[in-house]
Amino acid sequence: MNPKVDGFLKKAKRWREEFEKLRMVCLGCELTEELKWGKPCYTYQKSAIVLIHGFKDYCAFLFFKGALLKDAEGILVQQTENVQAARQIRFTNVREIVEMEPVLKAYIKEAIEAEKGGLEVNYKKTSEFVVPEEFQNRLDESPALKTAFDALTPGRQRGYILYFSAAKQSKTREARIEKCVQQILDGKGLND
Repeated sequence: MNPKVDGFLKKAKRWREEFEKLRMVCLGCELTEELKWGKPCYTYQKSAIVLIHGFKDYCAFLFFKGALLKDAEGILVQQTENVQAARQIRFTNVREIVEMEPVLKAYIKEAIEAEKGGLEVNYKKTSEFVVPEEFQNRLDESPALKTAFDALTPGRQRGYILYFSAAKQSKTREARIEKCVQQILDGKGLND
């Protein structure tokens, strides 16, 4: 047991009992307990397997490479359409966790086996994401902007594309693009 996780649990105002039960499930599966990204994280030979986290309406197990799991029970949730690898199992009370404990352990075992086997998620390439028309027009109009955007890392390019695409209205997409032009020209990512 990691004392940092003890501290996390003591501070938890919501989902504490659920977090503690999920912790016991993980600790019974040959995983190392750490605190990463401010959350209890369970690793196998330094590779992250599962994270425990809470939201307003539920708490969850997040399998980092959940897309590789067979999901025999049909319980894995893809948080958003843009999440490629991670999958969640969501809970709203301790009873659900207790009832699912054997299944959770089986999923953890499968995730460990995937890690041992060196399995990797096939991520979409940045070029496979649809560039919003408003941004493509802006790139076509400004060679300097296109050069700067092309020089960004693939992750930074995806960040911008997803941010621009998330806006439902063209006017909003254009406003977001305008707000980010200088940042792109400066070689920075969306959150830099």
